[in-house]
Amino acid sequence: MNEFKVEKNIPMPQGRAGSAKYPFDKLEVGDSFFIPGVKGREFAGTAYSNGKRNRMKFSVRSVAGGCRCWRVE
Repeated sequence: MNEFKVEKNIPMPQGRAGSAKYPFDKLEVGDSFFIPGVKGREFAGTAYSNGKRNRMKFSVRSVAGGCRCWRVE
């Protein structure tokens, strides 16, 4: 059985606040962004999860060279 050493007063590294990989929070209804080299069905789960978490809705479609994500609500 593994034993883990408990340590106190270790500061937690800063998160990625404000530097999200995709600009979901910057989109207004009707805006979109392009993701090169990714099929729509591969990215749809990411868009859905983000929308659910932030009370937004997104639509993702495969396009030439990648996919595009639109904010629809």
